[in-house]
Amino acid sequence: MPTPVTIVGAGLGGLVLARVLHVHGIPATVHEAEPSPSARTQGGMLDIHDYNGQLAVEAARLTAEFRGLVLEGREELRILNRDGTVLLEQPDDGTGSRPEVQRGELRQLLIDSLPDGTVHWGHKATAVRALGEGYEVTFADGCTVTTPLLVGADGAWSRVRSLVSAAEPAYAGSAFVETYLYDSDNRHPATAKAVGGGSLMTPSPGKAIQAHRETGGTLHAYVVLVRPLDWFAAIDFTDPAAVAARVVAEFDGWAPELTALITESDTTPVFRPHYTLPAGHRWERVPGVTLVGDAAHLAPPNGEGANLAMLDGAELGKALAAYPDDVEAALAEYEQAMFPRAAAIVAESNEMQDVMFGENAPDGFVARFAG
Repeated sequence: MPTPVTIVGAGLGGLVLARVLHVHGIPATVHEAEPSPSARTQGGMLDIHDYNGQLAVEAARLTAEFRGLVLEGREELRILNRDGTVLLEQPDDGTGSRPEVQRGELRQLLIDSLPDGTVHWGHKATAVRALGEGYEVTFADGCTVTTPLLVGADGAWSRVRSLVSAAEPAYAGSAFVETYLYDSDNRHPATAKAVGGGSLMTPSPGKAIQAHRETGGTLHAYVVLVRPLDWFAAIDFTDPAAVAARVVAEFDGWAPELTALITESDTTPVFRPHYTLPAGHRWERVPGVTLVGDAAHLAPPNGEGANLAMLDGAELGKALAAYPDDVEAALAEYEQAMFPRAAAIVAESNEMQDVMFGENAPDGFVARFAG
């Protein structure tokens, strides 16, 4: 009988792993800190790439269902200057390789594809330790589980990571301030026009405003600021007006249809600092345990994080299916491929961040993106 797998974390990486294992008849349980699938919003739009995320969907045998989630037209891209002039526009002509879906809907698709009871909700891992054989996971309610095969899909602040690595996330130097504008076509037509039918980017030295068009005319914005943590600590994020005033001051002289994404938010702005693991993070093989997604290779948002996590889960699941009698061979094969794959994406992402927020922005970014 295949070795049962215990997965900590019901994000996209952990759920893809559980689904691929299920497809191959390998028993798995997933332990998730959130009390239910609907405990919080799951973020905004994801572009699922043909070279990683879509491969994971295919391995999970959910391609048709995934296609049913795709929002048509959302691959349109507009890059604007700070004054609102268009620097680059790429329409969605239906031939793109990065279809857009809502993260929450994709996550729910994966949850629904698993046998009832696979995900144990309200199980926040607080400690892990190695036993003579296998591992013990302790949860916030005091209960424990023991397992011969443990996978950490538990994100940036992974508990499971301590079993294989002493690395800790460090602040990456930038953060998002997240906002939403609802019913934008009627209530904020100039901003809706600026964003267009898909996504908007406004690269600039040390700052940017990015937005995606979601369902129902919702504009989901990420205001990017390259600032130290102390700068953000001086802002009272419980006071929406104070947040808007302080943040929009950093965009003095920008077009009002762009700054409206800061000042007209229908939700309280949310502070989302970016953290990163050391470049090229890897570990020596530790029997019976491994990591996927941000737990393994956390980096600032780069459009690849969710895709990489999904591919990690799929590749690990396929390796375990390929070596049903040799777990260590499966984990070694997975890690040997995952380490360089993640390192290459993170290195490329860091270079792109420099181009997007460096002194040569937006010109360098536009030239790079167009190329």
